[in-house]
Amino acid sequence: MILYSCSVDQEILNGTLKAAVEDREIVLDNVIACAASSQDGNLTHVFLYPRPGATDIRYFETSSLEADKNNFAEYEEVEASPKDVFNGYLKRIDAEVPEGKWVIVSFEEKGKMHLCNPIRIKKDSKPTEYLPENVQIEDLGAVTPRFLWTDGSYDDTIIYFQVVSTENNDLLSGTYTQEKIFRYYNTENVTLNITRSDPPDLIIGNSYGFTLMGVSEDNWVNLFSERSFALQEN
Repeated sequence: MILYSCSVDQEILNGTLKAAVEDREIVLDNVIACAASSQDGNLTHVFLYPRPGATDIRYFETSSLEADKNNFAEYEEVEASPKDVFNGYLKRIDAEVPEGKWVIVSFEEKGKMHLCNPIRIKKDSKPTEYLPENVQIEDLGAVTPRFLWTDGSYDDTIIYFQVVSTENNDLLSGTYTQEKIFRYYNTENVTLNITRSDPPDLIIGNSYGFTLMGVSEDNWVNLFSERSFALQEN
């Protein structure tokens, strides 16, 4: 899951979130989403998990820095072109959104409009830290390696999202923990799981990837780490 930045031209569409939800059945806080600053600081990456069957992904941001995050009339729809992450298991929207604004993403599912919690953009005050060295991988001689990590310089991370993926970037497991540890594939300390079926055992000699995001209460990614690894014979 290599992230890179490029310029994007985004058009503000003619409509607000308030108008978009009129006469619609909506489901609040039912889209898993977060945002991180790009590694070069020029863009914001908004990540979301589109459940199978989700369509019509839309992106809204507040029109001013002082906007009320809970007032849908404050959000303008902005054109978005979601990109595939982990071969489409996740999606990413690249946005040129200023520091301090709030963002909401939505999608259509079973005739209802589902919205995420508001995401606070903190690309200048708390730029995402890209720290692969903060992740340690243990027990590589077993099919259940253990991943441990430490925080960066921010102390307001409340949950950690971790992905184990193949060399071809296919997602094997996607889990959330509040603890700074995850063992593949043990869900005892998992608080949220987006793994759709039991993942396969890891194979000795094959290459894999581990991706970690440390997320704050307002859905901002404080920490982003990527490591590659391979199981070894004892």
